[in-house]
Amino acid sequence: MTKRIFKRKLYQQMLEWKTNQHGTTALLIRGARRVGKSTIAESFAKSEYKSYILVDFSEAPMAVHKLFEDISDLDYLFTQLQLRYRKDLFHHKSVIIFDEIQKEPLARQAIKKLVKDGRYDYIETGSLLSIKKKKQNILIPSEETRVDMYPMDYEEFRWALGDETTIPLIRKMFNERTPLGDDTNRQLMRDFRLYMLVGGMPQAVDDYLDTSNLSIVDQRKRSILELYDDDFYELDPSGNTSALFHAIPAQLNSNASRYQVSAVIDGSRAERVGEQINILKDSMTTNIAYHANDPIAGLAFHISRERFKLFCGDTGLFVTLAFWDKKFTDNIIYQKLLSGRLRADLGYLYENVVAQMLVAAGNCLYYHTWPVPAANRNYEIDFLLSRKDKICPIEVKSSQSSEHKSIDEFQKKFSSRILQRYMLYTKDLRKEHDLQCCPVYMTAFL
Repeated sequence: MTKRIFKRKLYQQMLEWKTNQHGTTALLIRGARRVGKSTIAESFAKSEYKSYILVDFSEAPMAVHKLFEDISDLDYLFTQLQLRYRKDLFHHKSVIIFDEIQKEPLARQAIKKLVKDGRYDYIETGSLLSIKKKKQNILIPSEETRVDMYPMDYEEFRWALGDETTIPLIRKMFNERTPLGDDTNRQLMRDFRLYMLVGGMPQAVDDYLDTSNLSIVDQRKRSILELYDDDFYELDPSGNTSALFHAIPAQLNSNASRYQVSAVIDGSRAERVGEQINILKDSMTTNIAYHANDPIAGLAFHISRERFKLFCGDTGLFVTLAFWDKKFTDNIIYQKLLSGRLRADLGYLYENVVAQMLVAAGNCLYYHTWPVPAANRNYEIDFLLSRKDKICPIEVKSSQSSEHKSIDEFQKKFSSRILQRYMLYTKDLRKEHDLQCCPVYMTAFL
């Protein structure tokens, strides 16, 4: 069966790099394992260059690795690569792809000299690139244009399903603040819930298109999660990083105002697991939201590094992770979520997908909590966005309830700082006084 090449938005950024940089930098594509970095790099090379060589350092023979121990003679290096991969290289018309560059740090260090030489273009792909164990005291080149690749966003997912009409129409309705109608919204929510279940990992999407079988999709997602575990254990043999990752669903379900590290690793506090948190961030398998102590424009200057929440980078993987102990995630969750009859205590799925969509749209994640007077609980704003010199608080609702106490109290407390309040939920677009209520599939337009 011919491998599908999905349309990805990153391709346009790659074109801009090629057009604007003229070979003065290498393109570094960072992202979690299995998000499609290698595929898009090779697809780009095939379409935009006369020839290319793809060096996959995860499976390259030792002889190829050794070429980068001494790069004093670039003519020798290029000759050996052409002989090894049986591909001709043409000056200013060819690109060399260094795939899984983290497996050969010396090749990344060589980028400085290779770019200066100017004969060819270079694309690097990799994950876990900033971890100290992966750097091995090499000199990180400054001659890199770095771009981040995430799981397929909802629009890319619709493209994969052959639908290029829905998202532009939804965006138009959002911009015009025009309701879609209850029947239309119900169908659009069902379509969106399919995305939540399948997720945006290209292999999982491919399996769904081939089989329409969510059991097979679930098996694929489990294999990806096991691959992540292998990476975590390689970098942290204690198992603490893996434990922190697997506890994400339970932590979100607890409704705590922060990730409770001590509930996952006995006797530990957030400040003591900095290395593990860095591994999770650098792997791009997770999205992290920091508590904004003072919710004001310039949120990054007012955060607490010890108060954070973790989300899975892909909500499809999150669904499987949440039911990791089951043989197959058909324990009602797929059917319930797809039909919209989700239990209230599974509402954290919507928080996770909102986090994923906000990050894919280029936002950093922040949230804010404060005590309810004379009560042993907190008000909470799920997400905060900086817009112009103001902030936009977001409350996420998964149930049919239209209550929004937290965001109302936030309005009373910080009205002068607010540009627009949003509630993301499952119903149709509407406005309630100054609160803009949007169906969750409109998250990317905020």
